[in-house]
Amino acid sequence: MAVPPPRSVRTVAAALCAGLAATLLATAPARAEPQHRPPHTWTVTEAAHAPRARMALDDTTGTLSLAVSRDGRTVIEPSPVGIVTQQADLSQGLRFLHRTDRTVEEHYRAKSGKRLDRRVRMNETRLSFATAAGARLDLVVRAAADGIAYRYVLPAGYGDVLGETSAFNLPADAGAWLSTYRVDNEGQFDQYTAATAPTGEYSDQALFATDGGYTLLAESDLSGTYSGARLAHTRGTGTYQVRLADSQVHTEGSLTTPWRAMITGDLATVTRSTFTDDLAPASKVADTSWIRPGTVLWTWLAGGRTAGQSLDAQKAYVDYAAAHHWPYEAVDSGWYFKKDEWDVTDPDWQTDSWMPQLVDYARAKGVGIIVWVHQRDLDTPEERARWLPTLEHWGVKGVKIDFMNSEAQSMFQWYDTVLAETAAHHLMVDFHGATLPKGIQRTWPQVMSMEAVGGEEKRTNTAAHLTTLPFTRNVIGSMDFTPGGFQRVGLRPNSDAAEVGLTVAYESGLQMFAGTPESYDQRPLARDFLDQEPAAWDDTRLLAGSPGQEAVLARRGGDRWFLGGVYAGAARTATVPLTVGRGRWLVQTIRDGADGLVQDSRVLRGGDELSIDVVDNGGFAGIACRWHPGVTTCYR
Repeated sequence: MAVPPPRSVRTVAAALCAGLAATLLATAPARAEPQHRPPHTWTVTEAAHAPRARMALDDTTGTLSLAVSRDGRTVIEPSPVGIVTQQADLSQGLRFLHRTDRTVEEHYRAKSGKRLDRRVRMNETRLSFATAAGARLDLVVRAAADGIAYRYVLPAGYGDVLGETSAFNLPADAGAWLSTYRVDNEGQFDQYTAATAPTGEYSDQALFATDGGYTLLAESDLSGTYSGARLAHTRGTGTYQVRLADSQVHTEGSLTTPWRAMITGDLATVTRSTFTDDLAPASKVADTSWIRPGTVLWTWLAGGRTAGQSLDAQKAYVDYAAAHHWPYEAVDSGWYFKKDEWDVTDPDWQTDSWMPQLVDYARAKGVGIIVWVHQRDLDTPEERARWLPTLEHWGVKGVKIDFMNSEAQSMFQWYDTVLAETAAHHLMVDFHGATLPKGIQRTWPQVMSMEAVGGEEKRTNTAAHLTTLPFTRNVIGSMDFTPGGFQRVGLRPNSDAAEVGLTVAYESGLQMFAGTPESYDQRPLARDFLDQEPAAWDDTRLLAGSPGQEAVLARRGGDRWFLGGVYAGAARTATVPLTVGRGRWLVQTIRDGADGLVQDSRVLRGGDELSIDVVDNGGFAGIACRWHPGVTTCYR
């Protein structure tokens, strides 16, 4: 049975907001802790103009709070911090024991994401507390240039976790972009203020705009030792309470909870951030040479189950992928069904499949095959022992696992197991019907993408939703939106040029193109652009953006920058600063014209404004390459 937060938490939080806000947030930035500061307040920051966390202990109630500011301006108001277990209430009655500090510096290489080369520097403060009964709690806080995060560390012997009193207090008038919580994390993002959002539960990937800039709430380093979180909100307040999926989280031995992360900065900083990956444990896969990101011809929206059940249809898709040098083709639901489904307890069940023939056919043409599998067919050790070695033996390159639809601890324990086993069998992974990325792509780099988004297949998407995703869902990890469904005219809210732009604006380690071969051939400018897109990105920059209105991103592959812009609202002439480097650039763009897509070419200097006509709910795509006399195209 869940235990409600102690009565003191709300009153203490209110008192902190009213009585301490001015003194807590007005203090000038400083990296070193002055000796004269009262022992019940502590700060941590990475640099003078970086986000600053300020922790406070109320001497009367023994309750903890955490506030975040940037350059002296409010990001998060003082917010309650604490956790309750079967044996100890670690949300009140705390007394301070000691503080330790260290600097975390790391350099790692990613296989996919916003950029492959990652350098990390974070200052960490660990505050140790105890109750009168001797129960211990460590609060670990990290500060980086792009965010603040905290977690709890508990010794063994405190029993199961009954809940957290953790919450985020936002100014009532803060802008808020929220997605109503769903188990598949596929809700739409809508805009409110922090206080006017309706009462209910929201996804923990919530974006807010305050005087201190933008802040995206997130989570990192979540495994089967804990439970997934969502945000509970009551209309009229700026408080967003952390609510766990399980009313009782089972623990064995000591406990280190996931990071509660606040990605903070201007919009460009938040968009480019890899903070949730940086917080996560290092890769558990020693040899990653077999993990290869790339573009994918995805057949579900291109033909549905009929195509999935036909070897001849799949061979035709492989032929198309090979002709355009797309490295993968994905076979979705239906390929392993015989009548209703196969009896996988039959030891000869694999012999009925045409999949090995398709894999061999595709291999000869330089195309890898990715297959869809329902989670229920991988949820026991016996099923995984049948499926995973067989797929590896056939030569399948990856699995798209669908319908987890849970944030419960038991499901994260399944994730832990299937991640280790897919790595052992050299299978890349794309999770659908899934949790949100929580640093998973650093720890398990074979995870190339995750859905957890209202994607291309949805018929309820709005242009505003599409322009919010680069600042929310896609910030925290690769996003399998599956752009490129040109044949879905009338079922998607955007223009053809915007649809091309989505393939750059949205990052995914396996970028699955959702169109039919016929729809590509009817739009040769779009098709040729898709042929140019690289397998992974070396860098990412936000060129222009406002959540719900516009998003223009530039991603570098080698020596070329790819541009993707999406807009919501009326037609306009958009101006975008070409902040991709000094010198002269040839910029080739694709926009909507009166009779279809149109390509324009021009030479600009780095920093010049790129002007482009955008239709209603439209967009554009482009490639920029270094120009010198004789260069007439960026295409290869």
